[in-house]
Amino acid sequence: MTGIPRPGLGERRTVVTGVGVVAPGGVGAKAFWSLLTDGRTATRRISMFDPAPFRSQVAAEVDFDPVEAGLGARDRRRGDRYVQFALAAAAEAVADSGLEFDDERLSERTGVVLGSAVGGTTALEDEYVVLSDTGRDWLVDPHYASPFLYQALVPSSLAADVAVRHGATGPVQVVSTGCTSGIDAIGYAHQLVQDGEADVVLAGASESPLSPVTAASFDAIKATTPDNDDPAHASRPFDRDRTGFVLGEGGAVLVLEELEHARRRGASIYCEVTGYAARSNGFHMTGLRPDGVEMSLAIDEAMRQGRHDPDDVSYICAHGSGTRQNDRHETAAFKRSLGPAAYRVPISSIKSMIGHSLGAIGALEMAACALAIRTDTVPPTANWANRDPECDLDYIPNTARELPVDVALSVGSGFGGFQSAMIFAGLREALR
Repeated sequence: MTGIPRPGLGERRTVVTGVGVVAPGGVGAKAFWSLLTDGRTATRRISMFDPAPFRSQVAAEVDFDPVEAGLGARDRRRGDRYVQFALAAAAEAVADSGLEFDDERLSERTGVVLGSAVGGTTALEDEYVVLSDTGRDWLVDPHYASPFLYQALVPSSLAADVAVRHGATGPVQVVSTGCTSGIDAIGYAHQLVQDGEADVVLAGASESPLSPVTAASFDAIKATTPDNDDPAHASRPFDRDRTGFVLGEGGAVLVLEELEHARRRGASIYCEVTGYAARSNGFHMTGLRPDGVEMSLAIDEAMRQGRHDPDDVSYICAHGSGTRQNDRHETAAFKRSLGPAAYRVPISSIKSMIGHSLGAIGALEMAACALAIRTDTVPPTANWANRDPECDLDYIPNTARELPVDVALSVGSGFGGFQSAMIFAGLREALR
């Protein structure tokens, strides 16, 4: 182990004590992990709207019943789909953690930090259609608009609704940094715990972007795959024949808790957050330099915070979107940061199975890292068949592996130049 803690951050340690997931192919952490470790794919032809006019017609949809998920009539009526995902995931995470918010002091020391890239897109698009069809009459009669339109308009309703549900009166924030929103939300929550602003934070992200306007936006820049004839195999990260990413939806919430707080109540601990860093490439809105330097800088800082050497890394949960430039960029970043160890460490992209849920995917990937550490199993990259000379690392093709997982690194890359890295590790008693 090398390095020293980053100056300015507190000595308090952050652990994960609860995991909640709403994902394509299964609602709940158990179903999510079963899908991933079985190497099954949840990518299908879009059913939520008619995809025929679009270049890319496939997605990973969540089979979500809000009643089965335990949401009441108020939540079903008021909340956009992505808010419902967050409420369900948070409820599972809190139950998993064993926390009971019946103490005023705990409520005051509990925060909520959630991420989303596009917010209430589906509800806003539906409302736009209604208001457009009614002409200007809605300006005279506001009853043409939903009374919950404002909640769909402001992304802050995502975290506010979860805070209200659990009575959290500590710091409440929404993070929107594109496709790194999930990692960044958990990273910010980790810093709140470190710096003593909260003892518990419900952290993660949620997204339900499957709508015509979203499909059109990614069609316009040709980021999504046009391989519509075989949806189950359309997402092929790191494969030579990859053609773009598959849109997805879902959400994940983790309970982050200060270590001593968790110990005092006898909580079961998944892992510790040992490092987090975010960088920007300052280069291009959607382009990436092939040398991976910006992502490498984020990885290096996260590893420095956690005092990790390259040989410590047991598993990398890659961004692995399946676009040609991203997978090349990531591979270069891993080599730059890990050196020869990059050829040893197993790497996979769960987007091959559950698609790319924009702001939510980073939280889902961190949930996968926590579960990998707990189960000593790493999920595969599904649909990998042909080696790309520019992507020549061990991408765990098609079949999960059982192996000791002590240090899991996850990375995110987002339009706008956002680059983030986070490390979860098995609890190390003598870290500091």
